[in-house]
Amino acid sequence: MDIVDRSTFQIELDRLRTREKAHTREGDAIAAARRRLPVVEVDATLELLGPDGPVTLLDAFEGRRQLIAYYFMWNPGRPAAEQCEGCTFYANQVAELASLHSRDITYAVFSQGRNVSTEPADARTSYAESLRYRSFMDWQMPWYSAQPSLDTLLVGREIGLFHLVCYLRDGDRVFETYWTKRRGVEAMDYSYALMDLTLFGRQESWEDSPEGWPLLPTP
Repeated sequence: MDIVDRSTFQIELDRLRTREKAHTREGDAIAAARRRLPVVEVDATLELLGPDGPVTLLDAFEGRRQLIAYYFMWNPGRPAAEQCEGCTFYANQVAELASLHSRDITYAVFSQGRNVSTEPADARTSYAESLRYRSFMDWQMPWYSAQPSLDTLLVGREIGLFHLVCYLRDGDRVFETYWTKRRGVEAMDYSYALMDLTLFGRQESWEDSPEGWPLLPTP
């Protein structure tokens, strides 16, 4: 850690700011390209499980034009302490939905009823377990089980891994417009974004940090 005077610090920060602004402009350009992606139609009648029983993918829009679905990993039959730490982290980030609703967007969690290392259990049982976890975490967002239609909803992707998928409704038709996984899901997060502004960053072993910087224990 180099200790310098204020003017030297500002010179170095201004150099970094040039890169930050380029990064922001590139992010804007990527978002513009994302808005021009083609779309693929999805069966609007695909079954989900809701708190009151079966519903359709179309129902999950709650009448709005767009839907963002977070596909939550799940460990069937396991207690809260053994549920996915990453999914819990990301679900915690999306608490206030009013701004999304103001742009005609519904956000919902789709529990998968499994993760990459476990086989699926009974759909209703797994969903009931996940609802108890939602209550335990005091989450208020809409919560469904995607398990009845998971193979179709995530066709061609790694079932049981967390995904973020965007949909568009046109009348009674539904289209998938974008999806991402792994670090792409950081779009939901503000905690990591704030950590990245600090001297020590996320304190994770994969980061390029100076020698001797604090690191969290590897799980």
